[in-house]
Amino acid sequence: MSDDQEPAVNISGGVEGGGVAAEFDPATADTRAEEVVDRLGELYWEKTYGGQDAFTCLVRTILSQNTSDKASQPAHDALIERYNDDDVDLAESLADADRSTLAETISSAGLYNQKSEIIIDTAEWVKAEFGSVTEFDAFVKDADPETVRETLLEVRGVGPKTADCVLLFAGGRGGVFPVDTHVHRIYRRMGIAPSAADHEAVRAVLERDVPAAKCGFGHTATIQFGREYCSARKPACLEDPEACPMADVCEQVGVYPETGEVVDPADTPDGDETAD
Repeated sequence: MSDDQEPAVNISGGVEGGGVAAEFDPATADTRAEEVVDRLGELYWEKTYGGQDAFTCLVRTILSQNTSDKASQPAHDALIERYNDDDVDLAESLADADRSTLAETISSAGLYNQKSEIIIDTAEWVKAEFGSVTEFDAFVKDADPETVRETLLEVRGVGPKTADCVLLFAGGRGGVFPVDTHVHRIYRRMGIAPSAADHEAVRAVLERDVPAAKCGFGHTATIQFGREYCSARKPACLEDPEACPMADVCEQVGVYPETGEVVDPADTPDGDETAD
């Protein structure tokens, strides 16, 4: 976050744009999912969606896979410091990188050998298919969103969450609700998505039930909520229901305060049912 003053009213996209303005009023929500996102709007705010360089965003998201921001951010900073040159296209620089050197550079991100290979392959793909990071950026921002998503998913190491993050944070596309581990856990735990739903099924529910202008905020705010209140092993409601601001709209699927047990929603009695 920057030091700029927070907007007086929480709007998705913020006071300077970068997204479509959306008012958050739980009383007027049409679905439970929208009500949850509107309630999150009372807790958190996010200024901008879109505007990031698409290739840098893609690399940053690859580095974040299966690790925390605390670990992946230093890796990203080290990569940019070593390989970003105003006179050389970043994709070209990374395509020509020595794999072991790149792996050492991003070692704080974990799985660095695998990620270094994926980043080099991705850079080679951008060069071959688009010619430069500038043309790739234009493709992400201007092409049909579904075409962008399908194209990104063809790249080794790029899954749905990574593709959706690029669409949201680089493309600024409305109606994109990336599903990471927090989002996947929370909306099944709340009973909004089926307990056995995979990431794509949860995404389908959220993008159906949350207005397009609120999806970007919903993604980032849900992650923050997961970190502060609804963690995987020790959700705030486990010992004190009133400690969670969403307790009254949550079905606590897989959370058993009576015994102190917490399981993945898919491991509950209803978890073996086929996701809708």
